[in-house]
Amino acid sequence: MTAEIIDGKTVSASIRSQLSQEIAAIKAKSPSFAPQLVVVQVGARPDSSVYVRMKRKAAEEVGIIFQHIDLPESIDQDALLARIDSLNQDSAVHGIIVQLPLPDHLDPQAITNAVSPEKDVDGFTSYNIGELSKKNGAPHFLPCTPKGIVDLLKHSGIEVAGKHAVVLGRSDIVGVPVSVLLRNLDASVTTLHSKSTNIEQHLQNADIVVSAIGKPNFVKAEWLNSKAIVIDVGTNYIEDSTRKSGSRLVGDVEYDAAKEKVAKITPVPGGVGPMTVAELLYNVVESAKKFSSKKNGFTPLKLNLLTPVPSDYEISRAQTPKQITKVASESSIPAEDLEPYGSTKAKVKLSVLEKFKNRENGKYILVTGITPTPLGEGKSTTTVGLAQALGAHLNRLVFANVRQPSMGPTFGIKGGAAGGGYSQVIPMDEFNMHLTGDIHAISMANNLLAAAIDTRMFHESTQKDGPLYRRLVPVKNGARKFSPSMFIRLKKLGIDKTNPDDLTPEEITKFARLDIDPQSITWKRVVDCNDRFLRGITIGEAPTEKGMTRSTGFEISVASECMAILALSTSLKDMRDRLGRIVVATSKSGEPVTCDDIGAGGALTALLKDAIKPTLMQTLEGTPVMIHAGPFANISIGANSIIADKISLKLAGTESASEDSGYVVTEAGFDFTMGGERFLNIKTRNSGLVPDLVIVVATVRALKVHGGGAEVKAGVPLAKEYVTENVEMLAKGCANLQKHIQNARSFGLNVLVAINAMKNDTPAEHEVIKKYSQEAGAIDAVISDHWANGGLGAVKLAEKVVEITNDVSLPPSKDTFKFTYELSDPIDVKIRKIAQNLYGAADVEFLPAAQEKLELYAKQGFDNLPICIAKTQYSLSHDAAQKGVPKGFIFPIRDIKASIGAGYLYALAAEIQTIPGLPTHCGFMDVEVNDDGEIEGLF
Repeated sequence: MTAEIIDGKTVSASIRSQLSQEIAAIKAKSPSFAPQLVVVQVGARPDSSVYVRMKRKAAEEVGIIFQHIDLPESIDQDALLARIDSLNQDSAVHGIIVQLPLPDHLDPQAITNAVSPEKDVDGFTSYNIGELSKKNGAPHFLPCTPKGIVDLLKHSGIEVAGKHAVVLGRSDIVGVPVSVLLRNLDASVTTLHSKSTNIEQHLQNADIVVSAIGKPNFVKAEWLNSKAIVIDVGTNYIEDSTRKSGSRLVGDVEYDAAKEKVAKITPVPGGVGPMTVAELLYNVVESAKKFSSKKNGFTPLKLNLLTPVPSDYEISRAQTPKQITKVASESSIPAEDLEPYGSTKAKVKLSVLEKFKNRENGKYILVTGITPTPLGEGKSTTTVGLAQALGAHLNRLVFANVRQPSMGPTFGIKGGAAGGGYSQVIPMDEFNMHLTGDIHAISMANNLLAAAIDTRMFHESTQKDGPLYRRLVPVKNGARKFSPSMFIRLKKLGIDKTNPDDLTPEEITKFARLDIDPQSITWKRVVDCNDRFLRGITIGEAPTEKGMTRSTGFEISVASECMAILALSTSLKDMRDRLGRIVVATSKSGEPVTCDDIGAGGALTALLKDAIKPTLMQTLEGTPVMIHAGPFANISIGANSIIADKISLKLAGTESASEDSGYVVTEAGFDFTMGGERFLNIKTRNSGLVPDLVIVVATVRALKVHGGGAEVKAGVPLAKEYVTENVEMLAKGCANLQKHIQNARSFGLNVLVAINAMKNDTPAEHEVIKKYSQEAGAIDAVISDHWANGGLGAVKLAEKVVEITNDVSLPPSKDTFKFTYELSDPIDVKIRKIAQNLYGAADVEFLPAAQEKLELYAKQGFDNLPICIAKTQYSLSHDAAQKGVPKGFIFPIRDIKASIGAGYLYALAAEIQTIPGLPTHCGFMDVEVNDDGEIEGLF
């Protein structure tokens, strides 16, 4: 009889066809799905190069990206290991093969084991081989040839269970793993090798023979029985003068004789070989699928809820955070895009945006509040609690996006900004301190520009045009060259020359002399501390400054325009351009003087090149938090960065609009009329990102303040109305909540009210808030007890968020969204629209200084920018004493200032201290470091 030929080519072609269809189907739903295989070859040899070409052809036929890295034979082991490690870290790579054999000076085991087990699509690493050999082991991948053998048997209809199988060969690549696989299929397996005795006798009794011994024609036909199924894995070359190559490929088995005796047999070539390649491609596709679905692997941290609720730092200290690399992995952040700063925080590179650019954005939730009171509303706590509920309890991928807190308030009176109770960012001490140094970088950049301004004025005052120009553009190595930043000023001046020696005397004067009017300088130095005695200072007192004194002052670091620029930039290049556009003063002829005029734009960018990357941390329940930027909420947008939101929305997003997306919960400072209005009129204008839902946070106690409750004083027990039911006072105070709801609705957005529950609240009071919220246009008002119960206490709020954002009967917010004003409106018109429509003012009064600025900025071409109004946060009006919803007031604008780099004008309605003072009892007085080096005394 003639044996049935087990055709590996046909079976492998079927597998490849299925893979091709599967890849196409996945890409139709997820266009960014792109399986990639990398083959690393050292010292290309003809025989191994043949296999590389074969793998390339097969991979490209099914739609797998193939990358061949051909390294010189002389490469040392450390360099090769470093190259493999870089491939391990590259999230775009799903499979890595080190083509064997390797040159003699390299250790094959060390090299193959350097491949990450998750990308070891050959199945060769000790981890994968070891897991395969263990009982109930879990290898990431099965070795390709053994898997191909098993699949050949299955496709040929061969029942393995109960059969007696003999495996010739004991290598980790074929012999050992195929023995394990056959045993797992309930075969009785005998493993032999070239030095085993009685090989012939064992083979005569075998139902299945797998030969991987590597000796040509070693297995004789007479050793096999007529019912045997023979799988020949041998790849041996023997001399054959009839062939052009002078050699011929044969297996371990005497094929011609054996096929006339046994039941089934694989040919060589055309048997196991094609299956090995097919299984390799299968493993690559499986790897790509695993990597693309990694965001589903979130594991929450458990909370140990205590009553009474301990202090914030005690709660934070009691929780053991995840390694930040795990948080990143669970959030789909590629390892190569992460820069850990210790074990609990890390920077996220902007390159992640490019990798996920084809994803649909996740849902975008904006958390804001009612007009602040001394009793607090809990926006940050609500932001964190909602994120914990969505992630740890509703199994949604979610990011809480918050600002970095200034250490001024931390050591002053306000406290931290990590949330509170069982809804906070951890470790809270690291969050509230230096974090990753962004605020220090902002301070350095700001102060470098301040020093540059005074230095330029000094040198201009002490030198004539020629010497000044020669020192600005000095001769180096025998040649004079413009610095890169100087070309920006030359272009502004209309000077189209690249050789410094070609400028005319008139052009030299125009270029070299900024001629700054000292009285017009708006740029101050900054420090991240509430040092009130720096509000007004005199500089230039040293004899070396030759009498060039002037009055100036300090601001707190987060009030710097550099911080606003960090928050509003959309890329590194955008930040560079914005920094260069900063207007620091006016020349004596009335021209704006910019950072790029001084030549500092590039240096400021260099100082902020790491600060532009958001910082990743986690909540108490292990959900990810993006922390980035901390713009001062009175004179800036008071929100975290556009970049952090863009990255998070992509990470929480999906490959197609039909899939359920994750959530990004972000917060706006102060109330909706300040933080929320600026978020939408300024931040959204820059980002193009429209929130899917606005959440307005309110508490019973705070609304009672707006309803006429007694004044709240530090250190004095709360008045009776704040700790007992008072429905009438609460109902009156709900007018403030209603105004904020109406203001949010004026942007065309859906609104949900979060009632931040307190222990003295009553059900009747909660019903009052719900009633007035719905009357004002909110979809609902939901009670949330996240401070005392973490994410569990915010589950109902989270469920309502999911319900609203997935309600197809509600039109998408991007279709209904509208701004309060148009950029083309005159400056005074924009201010009036904000004050009258959102604050409720009867009219706006522009004081003389503001009138002058209206004219100046119109003349300088800055009148097409959005507006940020600096006013008290404690009232809808300019007067902190006016609670509730003031009416009929005249809103005063005493001055208007320009943040041209940030891209807005800010109008001052009140005297805003841009560097706060310290109270009598300061926060720093309670801070200590214990013997274990842990910070204590924070909140």
